[in-house]
Amino acid sequence: MFATIIISCLLFIAFLLLLLVTLSVPIIKTIYLFTLTASVSSSLESASSSVKFGVWGYCISGVDVSGIFSDSVIAPECSKAHLGYTIDSTVASALNLDSNKLVHVVSETTTAALVLHPIACGLTFLTLLVSLFMLRRGSNGTIRLPSLITLGVGILATLFTTIIFLIDVIVVAVVRNGVKDDTNGVVTLNWGNAVWMALGATLALWLAMVGTCGGVCACGARYHISPVETQRNFEPQG
Repeated sequence: MFATIIISCLLFIAFLLLLLVTLSVPIIKTIYLFTLTASVSSSLESASSSVKFGVWGYCISGVDVSGIFSDSVIAPECSKAHLGYTIDSTVASALNLDSNKLVHVVSETTTAALVLHPIACGLTFLTLLVSLFMLRRGSNGTIRLPSLITLGVGILATLFTTIIFLIDVIVVAVVRNGVKDDTNGVVTLNWGNAVWMALGATLALWLAMVGTCGGVCACGARYHISPVETQRNFEPQG
């Protein structure tokens, strides 16, 4: 029973992490995959801005311009939440980049791959619901059937989560290399917390699947007791 509770807790942690990643920028502005930061300075003035990118869009932190004669701040703004978002001229101007180069680095096709996040979140939630039935033993004192269903759905959720973590890493790495080559180091990329949250969900799911597999094997062992041994245990002594 204790192992079953641990498995359900791991699944809940994985679901919560995936849900937060799925609701990243621009929905939850503190959770993002990566951020691009640009800082330009001259003898008369300097400007700095950053853009956070999430599963459904991006948010511009605002442009802070300071100079000898005047200081100004451009208000922050976020894109509309939709899948496969594109980069408009507002982001390019905030980072002081050519819009064509930025679109080449962060393409709509690349961001469309992030659709796997809500799918993995849904599969993990389904696995969590099924795992709750493992807390209730059947009439024969076993939990084999709920364990088998949890293992089947959980493996699918675990594979999807592993894939989205790899996609997150690949997307951020590709964007980082592209920005570095196209901007000569003027724009820097920082990894976001959503990538590490996806990693945490992946590890939690794998641990839960290992525990579930152990539970299935333990339940199966009970069914393979030989009839001779069973009869011997019930023979009267003496």
